[in-house]
Amino acid sequence: MINVVLFEPEIPGNTGNIMRTCAGTNVKLHLIEPLGFKLDEASIKRSGANYISECDYQVYPNWDVFKKQNQGTFYYLTRYGHKPHTSFDYSNLNENIYFVFGKESTGIPKEILKNDLDKCMRMPMNGKIRALNLSNTVAIMVYEVLRQRNYEGLYLEETFKGKDFLEK
Repeated sequence: MINVVLFEPEIPGNTGNIMRTCAGTNVKLHLIEPLGFKLDEASIKRSGANYISECDYQVYPNWDVFKKQNQGTFYYLTRYGHKPHTSFDYSNLNENIYFVFGKESTGIPKEILKNDLDKCMRMPMNGKIRALNLSNTVAIMVYEVLRQRNYEGLYLEETFKGKDFLEK
């Protein structure tokens, strides 16, 4: 199973976008409190459109409770990582993997990262910005894993209007 973990997310629009990505890709979302917003805010519903109810998510009071309740391989997306996100093999369909993303303002605490330095990664970018947008980073990471897994469980053709919609 693929899991996205948001450590203390602060911006409701980002979390709403991530919820929509998770809903559309069969990815479970884990939210570590404190959150910088209420989950029922209109801004989350707006950014996640009408798909929030389709998102499999769970909220935890803190990092320690989350870690006690979840087992698998943990990867950390941080600007301090030394390996690109594409340097890992995520193709094992039986592996339960977790991608941990930090809060928008400060990232993942050093105390968490220092225990798994070999699983810390960064998305390559130029030096003009500090980091990419959180929801964009989650989408890039999720689709890298799905690409390596040949998009298992996802439709490769349009399902709402039909695969031959353009030909009609």
